[in-house]
Amino acid sequence: MMRLAGLAVLAAFVAAIVVWRLTRPTPEGDGTAMADVVVPDLSAQATLGKTLFDASCADCHGANAAGQDGVAPPLVHIIYEPSHHSDASFHLAVQNGVRAHHWSFGDMPPVEGVGEADVTAIIAHIRELQRANGIK
Repeated sequence: MMRLAGLAVLAAFVAAIVVWRLTRPTPEGDGTAMADVVVPDLSAQATLGKTLFDASCADCHGANAAGQDGVAPPLVHIIYEPSHHSDASFHLAVQNGVRAHHWSFGDMPPVEGVGEADVTAIIAHIRELQRANGIK
């Protein structure tokens, strides 16, 4: 019974992503990467985070968190260094969305279906990318 409920939740999540992709606005920019990102060998947690990032974040923030012109900012950027945007800010952004304040991409909506443990793994991925690219 629990497995069936889990499959139903997964099916609803996949359906929500499909609907979102079909109904989201077309970017005003050309969607090119906004940062050159060096990708290091990742820890186990960051590797899991990359998988989750690719499924839930990369459509907007781009491959390897390099951003996309006209869509969303790069997360491998000095603005998102830990001393300016703590890990808690990423948790809050996923849970509540974010009002546009550093970039002119518009507001970020909450990200449905991504739990606290998922965000923690995604943060590990982003932080390892940042360190490999000189952002401490």
